[in-house]
Amino acid sequence: MSPLPEPALPDQRPPDTHVRGVGLALFVLAGLSLIAPLASGTTMHRIGFFLVLAGLLEVYDGSRRARDADARAAWSNGASTALIGLLVLNGGSLVAGAFMVVLGAWFLIDALRYASRGVAAVRAGREGADLRVWILPLLGNLVLGLAILILREHLQPVTIAVTAFLRILGSAWNVLASPILAPTDAGDSALVDLGLAEHPELIVIANRIEDEEVARGPFDREWIVGFTATLFALHAGRMGFDRTLVGLLSPSVAVLGDWCIALLVAAFVVVPARLGVRKLTRPFERAAWSLALGGWPSRLVRIGQRATRFWLEARLRFAIRLRLARYSPRTALRRGLRIGLPVSAVIAATVPVWGMSWYFDTENWAAGVWNSWAEARTDTWREAMVQRVRASGPPAAGAQAFAVTPAHLPARGDFSFIVIGDTGEGDASQHVLRDSLWQAAAQPDVRFVVLSSDVVYPTGAMRNYEANFWLPFKGVRVPVYAIPGNHDWYDALEGFAATFLEPSAARLAMRARIEADERLTTTTDHDIEALIATAARLGREYGVRVAGQRASFFQVQTEEFALIAVDTGVARRVDAEQWAWLQSALQAAQGKFIMAVLGHPLYAGGHYLVDREDDDPTGFAAIHALLRRHGAAIVMAGDTHDLEYYVEPPAAGAAPRPMYHWVNGGGGAYLSFGTALAWPDTPATREWAHYPRRQDVADKIEASTPWWRRPAWWWTRDLGAWPFSAEWLSALFDSNEAPFFQSFVEVRVEPSARRVRVLPWGVHGRLRWSDLQASPGLRPAGVATDAPIEWLVPWPDGPAAARPTDTHGSGS
Repeated sequence: MSPLPEPALPDQRPPDTHVRGVGLALFVLAGLSLIAPLASGTTMHRIGFFLVLAGLLEVYDGSRRARDADARAAWSNGASTALIGLLVLNGGSLVAGAFMVVLGAWFLIDALRYASRGVAAVRAGREGADLRVWILPLLGNLVLGLAILILREHLQPVTIAVTAFLRILGSAWNVLASPILAPTDAGDSALVDLGLAEHPELIVIANRIEDEEVARGPFDREWIVGFTATLFALHAGRMGFDRTLVGLLSPSVAVLGDWCIALLVAAFVVVPARLGVRKLTRPFERAAWSLALGGWPSRLVRIGQRATRFWLEARLRFAIRLRLARYSPRTALRRGLRIGLPVSAVIAATVPVWGMSWYFDTENWAAGVWNSWAEARTDTWREAMVQRVRASGPPAAGAQAFAVTPAHLPARGDFSFIVIGDTGEGDASQHVLRDSLWQAAAQPDVRFVVLSSDVVYPTGAMRNYEANFWLPFKGVRVPVYAIPGNHDWYDALEGFAATFLEPSAARLAMRARIEADERLTTTTDHDIEALIATAARLGREYGVRVAGQRASFFQVQTEEFALIAVDTGVARRVDAEQWAWLQSALQAAQGKFIMAVLGHPLYAGGHYLVDREDDDPTGFAAIHALLRRHGAAIVMAGDTHDLEYYVEPPAAGAAPRPMYHWVNGGGGAYLSFGTALAWPDTPATREWAHYPRRQDVADKIEASTPWWRRPAWWWTRDLGAWPFSAEWLSALFDSNEAPFFQSFVEVRVEPSARRVRVLPWGVHGRLRWSDLQASPGLRPAGVATDAPIEWLVPWPDGPAAARPTDTHGSGS
């Protein structure tokens, strides 16, 4: 069959309000991309977001273009721009070196696409008319692609910003240069696609269907509003609804997530499936129309006439709906929601049965909204809080500044404490560790527990504390202290402050935060008192001893040991107030065994996570250097959800002894399987270990991953999730079913033996050497693989030159 002609072009229109609106929006996005490096915060995330938005706008514009060739060009170009944006947005999750290679290759592929378009235009004799449409994009993409590949080792965010500016500028030019169709062309163009545009009876049918579809708009809108209101009520009921603007925002974000899922299901599942079926059955459809319009040959055939006409009109209605959606964004939105919202509703209603999920539970997507806000404000809030609390009492410095003193803590004797990180999901992955935590905390020499990050997911709100903190910790009888993780800052630390700070300090801190925000907040004095009262009531009901701190950081110092807990916020840095406190605390700890607990790890996934070129005076690199200078022996942190161990050799200008690092974030959140699945061939340190082992993780994923997630698993297992990282995809394989690999550590401070022992625990009690994947020789000679693990760290006055492996003891 000969190819059908494109729709006739008399209906094409010069750029109207729609074109000017999309074009203007693209020009604005281009300008914002260019100036993105001038603003504080994460430049790459902003540029990536602008690129994704620009790509989506061009895809949308392509659906209204008069010529099919222009439409296809817009769709491919827009999709490329959006995918480039995703690469930039997730640049931190890409394999090192792959980011720039993929980005540069993408521009070169686009250059080839425009070159093929130019060759086709020349062969058709249209080079003069189409020159502007392909030659400039060809040259631009070619130059950018080669520049990125050649200079990829030296590219800075400014270069990426200029690249994004030029890319989006080209999209804006394409929008302004292409004619579009109007919604009234839907029926005509659908008949052209069918090859029956000249048949009068069919034109009448198409016009009738088009009028019916336009008339059903109000009904669809009412249906969507009703469905959306139901979803909002569902989310508000589960997330909590305090009738404030902030209280409205979280369930609203969840509903927007439901809309996104609905549109994705419609655009990438339902509609493509129906288009595929239509393409395969198109010859039958044309034959059936010819038969229906030409008369039925016999009485027997006429029996099926009504069913056939119903099927044919349903097909034509689908084609007209697609055309209407192409030409009208409001219609496209309405149809997409009409198709996909039932699927979103099923997911929203059943997701609690699956357990906590970061990918599929839209109620957790609000955390992404709060992250950018908290990242920009955390240091300002914390500094204001500390200043207000410090001013309220007698001055304290050195070992007394923001110090906590657990009951029965010996001044010089041996004692133990527990450090557990990233606990607060409130589901099976957290509760499975409860009996081990009770057993460890009930030992007579354990004096306190430290939570080292992310006490409550997803946003640190007080409404989640009972299920995610109080209930799982019921039965722990020793004091519990904490430093917040990034998720705890998402509600401006209100839930954390009310729970872990002394009531007077919590009250002062929350009021200081309000004033730091120029009182642009919905939190009132009544709300503050209610939060503090709720935390006090829950503490009494569950018998967990908290509220012993005066800030989000603290220290515990005996005559021979110092534990210094540092709040690194959202952006892996501290403010000036906490920096001064940290210097003072470390100075007071000179000559003691120093252990630091941070909110973020310095080493994780086999890599050193500090930017060596970071010149922030209170940033992550500065914190590491300060700990080195003061001879910190142990640095432990959460944030990454597993158990890892590293031995950092002595550095020039630092204490002449190694620094021992633990990632200790396996206390209840989903596991960071990326560590086990993508451990580097050359880790950042010579001696290392991680739990769980790769084979154990792979066995669990193989056993628990449903068929529809298998392609992602194969991609991760066989290709390393390239060009992304296995860690980026690890949440996709989270399943709240056995086996579980959650963990925490017990720290035994033994000045009597001139050592500190770190003992890891899992869901079945003490972990064994056979549970670890470790560097060769890490397990001490003569120690059985089924012996409990203990890592020994010598006291500062021990032999500084001793090899770390020589100090590893056997099982207790």
